[in-house]
Amino acid sequence: MLQYQDQSMRPLTTAHLAQTMSLLVLSNQELQEKIDAELSENPALELVEDHSCPTCHRQLVSKGPCPICSAKHEQNQDSIVFVSPKESLRPSGSFNHSEEFLDREPAAPENLGLSVLKQLAADLKTDDRELAAYILSSLDEDGYLQDHPALIARTNRVPLQQVQRVLDLIAQVDPPGLATMGPRQALLAQLNQYDQRLPSISLAREILEHLFKELGKRDFDAMAKTLDVKVHKVRQAAAFIHDSLNPYPARSFWGSGHQPAVPDPNVYHTPDIKISLNLLEPQGALLVEIFTSHAGWLRVNPMFQKALATANGSQTEAWTEHLERASLFVKCIQQRNNTMRRLMEMLVTRQRKFILEGDRHLSPLTRAKIAEIIGVHESTISRAVAHKSLELPGGRIIPLSRFFDRSLSVRDRIKEIVESEIRPLTDDEISMMLEEEGIKVARRTVAKYRAIEGILTARLRKKILQPIAVRA
Repeated sequence: MLQYQDQSMRPLTTAHLAQTMSLLVLSNQELQEKIDAELSENPALELVEDHSCPTCHRQLVSKGPCPICSAKHEQNQDSIVFVSPKESLRPSGSFNHSEEFLDREPAAPENLGLSVLKQLAADLKTDDRELAAYILSSLDEDGYLQDHPALIARTNRVPLQQVQRVLDLIAQVDPPGLATMGPRQALLAQLNQYDQRLPSISLAREILEHLFKELGKRDFDAMAKTLDVKVHKVRQAAAFIHDSLNPYPARSFWGSGHQPAVPDPNVYHTPDIKISLNLLEPQGALLVEIFTSHAGWLRVNPMFQKALATANGSQTEAWTEHLERASLFVKCIQQRNNTMRRLMEMLVTRQRKFILEGDRHLSPLTRAKIAEIIGVHESTISRAVAHKSLELPGGRIIPLSRFFDRSLSVRDRIKEIVESEIRPLTDDEISMMLEEEGIKVARRTVAKYRAIEGILTARLRKKILQPIAVRA
């Protein structure tokens, strides 16, 4: 008998688990699409669209978290985690529209070509649009042309003058210097945006046009002799070029230095989860809201359930299947919310200092460890973390996976070391400094983390610091 019951329950349990796992991996936007599809296909599933708490179903008078679910129920609790209505998502602190996305962290930057085309929209002639798109799509990762303008003209069967007109327009937008033939042309294009009447700008142009090799060698004496000016003037012009111009225009757009080979399509504008301080108890439990994808809450349609009793033989089987499917879907949504609650309770408890004080305080944590504590499989945690974003108390939105980035605190320490260095430190020296602090990181790993943070090598940092030292 027991064996028979186990076998009869196994398909339902398997279906429940499989559907819960498939829902768990979805972000709020993806879950909304999934629920919309299920509502349109299944008449037994109903979305109650009143302004109520999705957990306790109490009516809410105003926007914001449920006052019952967000209340502290236990003493010495590190967090109050609850599912919150979609409408309760609101900006943190005073909201300025011009700063709406300043603290948002996209999973992938906007496409460079698209960004430039938007800026050129008003200036481009209709006949130039396809040509501009072709040029922008063929730039290398530094923002340079890979083909000569004459070859571009022949390939697109347009006059060379038209190609040059489009190139001149592209070179003037942000980031300036794009679609040029190399570093010198990129720097000259950027220099065109400054007041050409200034003596320092005029001298910088002469250096770039006639003494570019000498500038690379930092042979200031030879440059001063050729230009018949004082050496300190040449040093000032060179310092301006190094400090104000970028020989690799595309890199300033990508931030990290290179365009990602496989961009992530997810961009975090609104979070799936929000952590905020408890206004009544700032030093106490943190409020963690897990937002629903829809306003209201899902349930099995009671009218459809009653109608089943009046169904004829041919309808009974189909209607029963609709009811079972709706009931299973509602249970899976509830299980998804429960898993997210348990995960966030554990993360907030373990990573409270990171949440409140920044990257340096991120504790090493693995998905396997969290899975062991919660009592679920590691793959469940991986699915729960995937494609989710979280808003910190300060308003910054980060991917939920950031909680498991073991390199984050080390990278933050490397940035601090470089910012406070008296002279440029090599990767070996940084590695030894970290080891003295109890952080064992190999030189190659330091180099990798430094590159991720966009920090130049010690040799290049030294070159940048030299003109500053001379001015001092």
